[in-house]
Amino acid sequence: MAHNAGGSLQQGVPADKLAQVWEFRTSDLFPEAEKVALEYAIASASQPNDVTDELFDRLRQHWDDGQIVEITALVSFFGFMNRWNDSLATPLEDEPAAVAEQHITDHGWQLGKHAPGR
Repeated sequence: MAHNAGGSLQQGVPADKLAQVWEFRTSDLFPEAEKVALEYAIASASQPNDVTDELFDRLRQHWDDGQIVEITALVSFFGFMNRWNDSLATPLEDEPAAVAEQHITDHGWQLGKHAPGR
């Protein structure tokens, strides 16, 4: 989460939009295409997988097959990285830790076992 928050800001996502990502379903800052992509990301990362035919149909209203493959690849990659880093308690670098402290601690994020020098 910390790396994604920092990367989002570096790629031009406004801080107020990042702050509202947990409320994306009701936020006016997210167009419908982004809302359904986020719904899909959550559903496809869930255990068990929670992608329904209805959700996939909604996704296809906004994204083509290549884009859906890219979204799925990113969800899968970050799922792998999260499991890898959590299992090995990989220390978090200073910059993403600072971004996370500023932007996502209010939503339950904690440095925890990823503290440098642990």
